Amino acid sequence: MAEFVINGGRKLKGEIKIMGAKNSALKILPASLLFSTPVKIKNIPLIEDVFRMRDLLTDIGASVKEIGERSLEVRFGREIGSNLKKDIAERFRASIVLAGPVLARTGRVSFPFPGGCVIGKRPIDIFLDGWKKMGATVRESGSGFDIAAKRLSGKDFTFKNISVTGTETLMLSAVLAHGKTILRNAALEPEIPSLAEFLNKSGAKIKGAGTSTIEIIGTGGKLLKARRAFEVIPDRIETGDFLILGAIIGDNIKVTDCNPEHLTTLIAMLESLGVKIKMGKNWVSVSRPKILSSSDIKTKEYPGFVTDLQAPYTVLMTQAHGESIIFETVFDGRLNYIDDLNRMGAKITPLDTHRVLVHGPTSLRGREIESPDLRAGLAFVMAALIAKGESIVKNIYQIDRGYEKIEERLQKIGADIKRI
Repeated sequence: MAEFVINGGRKLKGEIKIMGAKNSALKILPASLLFSTPVKIKNIPLIEDVFRMRDLLTDIGASVKEIGERSLEVRFGREIGSNLKKDIAERFRASIVLAGPVLARTGRVSFPFPGGCVIGKRPIDIFLDGWKKMGATVRESGSGFDIAAKRLSGKDFTFKNISVTGTETLMLSAVLAHGKTILRNAALEPEIPSLAEFLNKSGAKIKGAGTSTIEIIGTGGKLLKARRAFEVIPDRIETGDFLILGAIIGDNIKVTDCNPEHLTTLIAMLESLGVKIKMGKNWVSVSRPKILSSSDIKTKEYPGFVTDLQAPYTVLMTQAHGESIIFETVFDGRLNYIDDLNRMGAKITPLDTHRVLVHGPTSLRGREIESPDLRAGLAFVMAALIAKGESIVKNIYQIDRGYEKIEERLQKIGADIKRI
């Protein structure tokens, strides 16, 4: 199994390009099921989760072909399968998003318990409750779920808890439904209005995406027609990762092909720490300050401090002067990487299951560590880049799930990292 060997301590400088958003591509690809025409998608990141979604689409009958660099065309014929293959679907959580369009198109769907990052409870009840309210029947077995509906009917549905994937999946389910669907307490993340824009340009009727109340007028079973290729938005999480990395060890890192407006909370936070930031319409440059201040964070749904940047921010705080409290409110178990950072020399004290106290600054030392999940894995790469000596980061499949050729891109800005 591949791993990264990293020699830390080098200052990083230069330009790094942001790829298409993982969390956008993984919703737009399943949405292709709602179309009667081929769908062309540009700026798709070449990452493991996208490869797995492509495998799932192919397995249920799609023709997926490359039509250029990071561009795909997805086409469905008359025969569409309704069983999501277990050994593929259980490897990444976004597989559940495909269940909505399959149910809407074929009237039934079977899928295993979804996989992905092991970061605590990520309940599926939100999806099941929504489908039930729209008229579907749900059967659960020891291996997964079987959902059936002669037709889906629009309903007024309120999410008990804000859910990005739940909002997107039920929005996709409602596009072909009969009547009006209203989703209340919906998530606000930028990927949601982007998905709605993609669908609306092809005949869907969605209002309010990007607000807490979304209204969808279903087509009554009429499929959408793609009019032009759609481009995936830049990955705001990857952008945030590189801004944090620049704040730790950057000597004028310029992050390009991004959207700074999607990261106003993080950028304001970094500036308050003394980090030097300049920005334009689609770029941000960042440099480490002489003295990095400390600050507490509390993760929240967008536009709050995003949970996916919590682990990289914790690494940043190990280099800051003073103490900081990291408060994870979105997921249970998302602080499971702390022990490994402490073994590298960090001084992080658990306060309870959701909070840790970081004492800084501390010198980190290279060592062998294993990625427990996608975002913590990237945080370990950051820690290794600032540590003294050699580090080996294992289980990098987790990192490859969300970051395209991360080692090659880091090498271009001066990092000593290689894949073996």
